[in-house]
Amino acid sequence: MDKHERSLTTPLERLPGVGTPRAQRLEALGLVTVRDALIHFPRDYKDFSGAHAFAELREGEHASVAGEVIDIGSRTTAGGRQMLTVLVQGQGGSVRAVWFNMPFMAKKFAVGMRVVLAGMPKRAGKAWEMTHPEVRVCAAGEDTSRGEFLAIYPLAEGARQSDVRLAMQAAIDHAGDLLQEAFSEAWLEAKTLLPIHEAIREIHFPTSLEKLDAARRRFIYQELFMLQLALRLHRAQQQDRKAAPVMAVDARIDGRIRARFPFELTLSQAEVLTEIVADMARQQPMNRLLQGDVGSGKTAVAVYAMLAAVACGHQAAIMAPTELLARQHMATLERLLAGSRIRLELLIGGQTQAQRRKALQRIATGESQIIVGTQALVSGSATFKSLGLVVIDEQHRFGVIQRAVLQQGDTEPHVLVMTATPIPRTIAHAVYGDLDQSVIREGPAGRQPVLTYRVAPGQEDSWWDHFRKKLREGRQGYVVVPAVEESKRGLASIASAFEELANGPLEAFRLGLVHGRLKSAEKQAIMEDFRGGKLDALVCTSVIEVGIDVPNATLMTIVDAESFGLAQLHQLRGRVARGAVAGICGAITASGDEAHPRVDSFVASTDGFALAEQDLRLRGPGELVGTRQSGKLAMYLADLGKHPEIVAEARRDALDLYERDPTFADATLTRLKKLVVDRWGETLGLGHVG
Repeated sequence: MDKHERSLTTPLERLPGVGTPRAQRLEALGLVTVRDALIHFPRDYKDFSGAHAFAELREGEHASVAGEVIDIGSRTTAGGRQMLTVLVQGQGGSVRAVWFNMPFMAKKFAVGMRVVLAGMPKRAGKAWEMTHPEVRVCAAGEDTSRGEFLAIYPLAEGARQSDVRLAMQAAIDHAGDLLQEAFSEAWLEAKTLLPIHEAIREIHFPTSLEKLDAARRRFIYQELFMLQLALRLHRAQQQDRKAAPVMAVDARIDGRIRARFPFELTLSQAEVLTEIVADMARQQPMNRLLQGDVGSGKTAVAVYAMLAAVACGHQAAIMAPTELLARQHMATLERLLAGSRIRLELLIGGQTQAQRRKALQRIATGESQIIVGTQALVSGSATFKSLGLVVIDEQHRFGVIQRAVLQQGDTEPHVLVMTATPIPRTIAHAVYGDLDQSVIREGPAGRQPVLTYRVAPGQEDSWWDHFRKKLREGRQGYVVVPAVEESKRGLASIASAFEELANGPLEAFRLGLVHGRLKSAEKQAIMEDFRGGKLDALVCTSVIEVGIDVPNATLMTIVDAESFGLAQLHQLRGRVARGAVAGICGAITASGDEAHPRVDSFVASTDGFALAEQDLRLRGPGELVGTRQSGKLAMYLADLGKHPEIVAEARRDALDLYERDPTFADATLTRLKKLVVDRWGETLGLGHVG
């Protein structure tokens, strides 16, 4: 290929050795161009250095050993399987490599050949053995102690590791030196970062463990640094582009709003409201994240803020992740505002066209002052007369994109986003860097704890006895069943789980069934029956995870608890922490002997913030911050849980740079600015930066 044709947009199929069939397989991974390939980073590496001494081998720990092939044998086992064995003698010992039903492997070996075997060693008598190890054949005279690490890539159906590695080598040879360097030489030197051309080679084809670590650190730092810079630019645009309505809450308004609540606000709620009221009194749009554990009283804070906006002559909207929760917010507001002149409006996907048309008309004229809705609020058709405040409930279900959609029009509304999934500080800074943050640390007075138990196999009968006893006393309860694909017991469907309970442990009680596939009206009707005491127990999926509030429902059984994430378990438990009676929660596990870190942590603590930190350690941040949700901030390489020190460093450096040069006037920042906009511009609306 001519040198002048070199480009990051060159199709992979045009590269030497790739070809159309392989390119078609790579397309399933989203790899079409050279650039696509270069940023398809490995998910792991296999050590082929051959550097492990036989004395260092440990069963179950990946290792690579170098040696000479001294014997090759094959036979058929008693079970009819073909077995190939290759004995490799190294310095200080030997290892026997074994393959089953892979006779073609025999052609790869010859006695006297030098090889490196990489795999999981195990003891076979006094000898070491590796089953189906990976093999590197060494060239004559090659130093087998030199570093060699084989990249392992994420795959899709049809694509093979060899396809990706070949394309990667071809892409690097073709245009690896065309990648734009984001940082100046001075910055690279000050932060001890590899230049991008070296880093891209080392991350795909490492020459040593040290170089691999350096390459990974360079890309992780760059990704987090650029995200922090993008979030800071996003925030600056929100604050500088448009003014927000100035809404001054005086003592008279404050007194009228507080009189609406049938309870005293906690000290923590009052402190958070002081921050929110101060924000709403400024022309700069408020962008605040409100964190609070399950049942800490975030909704009361949100209602206060919405009533303040209305009292100051503007509209307020609250967006919930589900129709169930939107309807519950509506019911809460209707109770609090009974007898007032404030007009409430519900805007959800399940409404008829006529209902929706009339609702949109009332919103546009300002007749409706508080609007409660779901994603329908950001469908593009809702126009507000004077939107002063937007509250987004369960922020991790939406993300920056939906926040940006709601911030359109002649003025910028104040925005309060809430989550009952406590977010570790590392993640909060990384993903919500464009938001100020408030935390409600204490729960309402009189709120009782939830007693949580693990129910192992053999203990189910006594658990159901206890559950039934409490139902007979007049309490209500939930039985939460995992989604079919998550269950380790192969439950045919939630309907079959319902039948098992209705004809078994709970046959004497009135049961309802709620899951995600029910129509909205059906779900709502069943929830109303449950709330009204017409049902004793609700069999459900995690559709009830967020926000459902039935104070008399103080019992919960979670079936196959190990199928749920730790944060999700805590959210579910929050449904039975709503009243003055202590809740009771039983987590049934499919096995009793083995440890279940998530379930054990869940049983041991009711502190949502402590559990969030533990969840981050156990699972990483994907589920916690909704990076799998719409509006995601997808990461190529960075793991917020594993790299907290790089997160902190990148955030500090990005904010320092912005404070020094918010307009990127320095000529050395031109490339960096372009790369930030290219990467995050569409997601965060940064198109006109600079």
